[in-house]
Amino acid sequence: MEWYPAYLLLGALAGFLGGLFGIGGGTILVPLLLWMFDAQHFPAEYTMHMALGTSMAVIAFTAMASMRKHHQHGAVNWAVVRSITPGILSGTVLGAISAAIIPGQGLGLLFAFFVYFAALQILLGLRPKAARQLPAWKGMSLMGVFTGWLSSLVSIGGGTLVIPFLVWCNVPLRHAIGTSSAIGLPVALGGSLGYILIGSHVGEMPEPHLGYIYLPAMLWVALASVSFASLGAKAAHRLPLEVLRKAFAVLLLLLATKMLFNVWL
Repeated sequence: MEWYPAYLLLGALAGFLGGLFGIGGGTILVPLLLWMFDAQHFPAEYTMHMALGTSMAVIAFTAMASMRKHHQHGAVNWAVVRSITPGILSGTVLGAISAAIIPGQGLGLLFAFFVYFAALQILLGLRPKAARQLPAWKGMSLMGVFTGWLSSLVSIGGGTLVIPFLVWCNVPLRHAIGTSSAIGLPVALGGSLGYILIGSHVGEMPEPHLGYIYLPAMLWVALASVSFASLGAKAAHRLPLEVLRKAFAVLLLLLATKMLFNVWL
């Protein structure tokens, strides 16, 4: 129980940063959960999978809160959500299968490289220009499969992939962000189910757990994350956001680098 306050603090941090920058909390949650699980001497061969699975379960809660807020402001394109969701769910199944095959060190390496990519996007201000219209159902399905697969593997809500894609397809940024928040729910639900299934027959897991989801961490992190996300969203309108985004990108680079050292050394 002595770790519960730490889980609350982590949830508050992830929720606030998510609301401030409009990003999923996985990039913060996974490396810090991994550190906490290691500090509690959980079985080393399972800690990376547990960090990914627990983070994905937390994202399901934050995605519901974010989706509701964006829907109230009319910023969700439900036609896009309906067309991409079947591919998303298929992709999360493939992601869960891939996670079951890849050892923890490999997953840690993949996650760190993804975080490097996301951080460099922010630092360099890489944003696509509107150049085409939304593709037909085949193109949306392929995008959904890829998004679901990668999101499940690195435990993100998909916004890092979906928002640039929708902007490239001439969807206004406000609607791209709102639609991405809604897409984050099937990503998180499918990914969580995948981590439950692939971890259901693993022995020596710390109790209580549901597959690779460590339930105390999920509960307390989700509780604080949902509560603090609205504070971050309010702060986004009052703080020098561009400067803070650069600082956040540097923090991501440091976390990813530390994680690489923890996983490989």
